[in-house]
This record gives sequence, C-alpha cells and structure tokens, in this order.
Amino acid sequence: MAKPDQVAKKWHVVDASDEVLGRLASDIATVLMGKHRPEYTPHVDCGDFVIVVNAEKVAMTGRKMDARHYTWYTGYTGLRLESYGDRQQRKPEDLILHAVRRMLPKNKLATQMLSKLKIYAGPEHPHAAQCPTEFVRTGKKTTPSNG
Repeated sequence: MAKPDQVAKKWHVVDASDEVLGRLASDIATVLMGKHRPEYTPHVDCGDFVIVVNAEKVAMTGRKMDARHYTWYTGYTGLRLESYGDRQQRKPEDLILHAVRRMLPKNKLATQMLSKLKIYAGPEHPHAAQCPTEFVRTGKKTTPSNG
C-alpha cells in the first residue's frame, strides 16, 4: 500500500498534435490516477503531473468535431450548445480537460488528480524547471481519419 508522503511525483509532457482525443485522454487519466505504477493504491493520489502541449491540434475520428455538441443550461429557457469544432477554436484546452475529467473516478480524489493536469494550446509551457520527461504512450495510433 502506498502512503501519500512516500510517492515521488514525476512530470510528463504529452504532445497532442494529431492525436485522437479519446485515446489521448485515456492515457492521461491512467497517469493521473497512478495506474501506470506498480504501487498503485486506489484511495491514495499516487499519480504524476502531466503537461499537455499543442492542445489546439487534437483530432477526432470521423465527423465528430461537427456532429457532437457540448450542451449546458444557463438558467434561462433553452439549452446552449456548441459543436466540438467550435469549442476547439474558442477554448482548445477544454476538449482535453473535459475528456480526462470524465475518465477519472467520481470522488474528491479526482479533484486532486485533475489539478495535476496542465494543458496549453501551443507548443510552449512554463514548467521547464520541473524537468519533465516525454511520456511514451503504448498502443498509439498515428493516423486519425478525419473524413
């Protein structure tokens, strides 16, 4: 069993350019939960920090960018909705954030895990002092179909 003060946190950098959103979010959620470690403990936050760069270049298979929508209720009559493509142009970090948030456990520990996720639209990030390592994804598909 891992103890919260005994787990050494590492920093990983993930490049999201031309990655499929769901597959990328699944791998990020695994690292945030700590399931990639042999000492994984469900009730302890033993995951690592993840930095995602180039969030504006993430892709989805098929026509999902146009066909799927985010919906939310504002308190007034009717729902607001916005396609994934419009959301990517307006707030590119939100696509990855919401996909990863939904893959984490639904408890208070998920809030701590999600706070270790840093997402940036472009290729630059301010975390060079933490000496992040490139995260090697397993089972990576390199060619998403966009048509």
